[in-house]
Formats: sequence, C-alpha cells, structure tokens
Amino acid sequence: MPKKVIIAGGGTGGHVYPAIAIATGLKAKFAEVDVLFVGTEKGLENDLVPKAGFELKKIRVRGFKRKLSLENISTLKEVALGGLQSLALLKKEKPDLVVGTGGYVAGPVVFFASMLKIPTLIHEQNVKPGITNRILSRFVDKVAVSFPDSVKYFPKDKVVVTGNPIRPEIVLTEKSRALKELGVDKEKPLVLSFGGSQGALKLNEAALELIDLIKEDSTFQLLHITGKKNYDDFISKLEYKGINPSGLGHIKVRPYVYEMHYAIAAADLVVSRAGAITIAELTAAGKPAILIPLPTAAGQHQDYNAGFMRKNGAAVIIKDRELSGKKLYDTIRNLLSDRNTLVEMSKASKKLGRPDALERILKEIISLID
Repeated sequence: MPKKVIIAGGGTGGHVYPAIAIATGLKAKFAEVDVLFVGTEKGLENDLVPKAGFELKKIRVRGFKRKLSLENISTLKEVALGGLQSLALLKKEKPDLVVGTGGYVAGPVVFFASMLKIPTLIHEQNVKPGITNRILSRFVDKVAVSFPDSVKYFPKDKVVVTGNPIRPEIVLTEKSRALKELGVDKEKPLVLSFGGSQGALKLNEAALELIDLIKEDSTFQLLHITGKKNYDDFISKLEYKGINPSGLGHIKVRPYVYEMHYAIAAADLVVSRAGAITIAELTAAGKPAILIPLPTAAGQHQDYNAGFMRKNGAAVIIKDRELSGKKLYDTIRNLLSDRNTLVEMSKASKKLGRPDALERILKEIISLID
C-alpha cells in the first residue's frame, strides 16, 4: 500500500481536474495514503486543490517562449530554482510514487523523481501531447494516455490507453432526473452550449445571435452557459435586443452550472470547445457534439481532440473563424432534423467513452508500487 504519493500538475483545469480525480480515487482505495500536490503560484490548482481537501506545495517554474526572447534568460533562472526546489521536496517527502498530469510544474518534479529512482507515471489528457510529457516519457516508468491516437507519440513499452478520469455522476445520472432537475420540457430536444468553466467570448457572441433567431422558434430548447464573468454583459446585450430570456420558456441562460452532470445528461446535442475533459465527459455520456476548437490552445491540441471525435463519427466541427449564430443555427437544425444521424453520432460517442478511466489509472499506479 502506498504511504505517500506526490501529484504534480497545474496551470489549467485540464491538468488539475484529472489530478484531483486520481488523488480522490487513491484516497478512496487507500484511506491512509498521504497525497501531496505540487503546483505553481498562478495556476488554477491554487483554488481547486485546497477546495478538494488536499495539501498544495508550490515551486517556481515557467515555460520558455517559443520564439527567441530575452525573457527566456530569466526563465532559465526560474527553471533552475524550480529544479532545486523539486529535488529538495522529493528528498524531504520521500514519496512512494510521483504522478505528473501536465503543465510546466510536472517537468522538474517528475524528472527528478525518476533520477531518484522513485516510481513515476505521467498522464496525457489530449490527443496530441504537450512538449513536457513528450520529454518526460523518456524517463518515466509508465505513460497513461486518454486516446488511442496518442500512443504513437510515446515509447511503446511504457504507454497504456486509460482514458481521462471523470466525475462518476457524469455516467450515473439518468436523463429523466436531469430533465426534472433543470425544469426542461421532455417533449422537445435540448441543446446545451458552453465554453468551459470560464466561458468563451466567441461562443457567447454566436449564442446571442442564435437566441435572436430562435426567440420565436421553440422547435428545440437551448441551455446556454455564459461563464460567470460574462453573464451580466450577455444579459445586457439580450435586453438591448429586446429579449428577456426569463420570459422565454424554451431558452435558459445561466452564468455557471455547478451540477454539470445534469446539463450533460439532459442534452440531446452539445455545443462546446474541444478540451480534453469536455471530450471525456461527452463520450462517457454518449453525447453527439458540435465542437468549436479553441484556436489559441497550446499546440492546437483542441483541433486534434475535435478531429478525433469527427473521424469517429461523434461530432461535427465548426472552425472558430467561421462561427456565427446563423452557422450554428443551421448546423443545429440539420442535426436535430435528421434523427438517424443524431442517434448514430450518439452511439459513436458512447463507443469512444472510457468511464472506467480512473480505475485503469489506479491499476497502473498500484502495479508500479507493487
């Protein structure tokens, strides 16, 4: 049984949420295990990890600019300091295992753990891996990937396809209960649109136009999530158009949905970005999707995630630069009017889902410790 596990990962939710899922799974299986997170001062881990009930240690590290820059000189100093901090932390804590879930912080912690002969595992969330995990794969004991298409980027003798760990309620929530909880009409299809936990301005702009187009057309229902910081502005723009969404029964606008499993379970079609966690949750629930990859995502990883979904018949893609309310409206109507296609997309999505991803990852962790 492991006594102490260090999990290094941070920056974005895509790195932090899988880390928390792994930590929670370890605690459920081994009540006495001590899980310590390592992150940075600025990442989402500062908010999410303590809320999940885990201790967070911070080190100084940041990534290099892709172009020649004087800033890279100061980055070298940060990297050196981060390396020394990682080494000191590992020698002090003496973990039985170190897990890296991505982000710059995983680099020095996982690398020095491997140098100290501590068992190491990295988890890659996206179809196309980031540079940190590609480098680390040469040193670690095991590489867990979320998509079969990722295998080619890593050493064959180390890589295993596990999937992305997700919240169990995504799979367990029944559609009938979700419809009731959300107050949605079960007789009409529901379209769920969101841009991630922070919202997406481009998607919000398209949604404003879409709502204007469907305000008197209730053939389908829309639940749009703006993101907390965008909600007031979004409602103001609707009111400027003379639209009061609370007075339209088939349109619901929310700043944030804490119980997202209800929204996903209730949806007949999802419009979203193509982040790794979003893809994992949609496929586990078997939901067809219209994906708008974020063009500024590092290494264009959302384009690869969305491409994987489209290649397997689970999604259609609208390029960010081509997105408009009219384009979205036409795509939604075409899909909802072709019930057979929507059913086939749903089946394809479900086939890609890996609801047992957490158990697969825990199995690999236990094998490394044993």
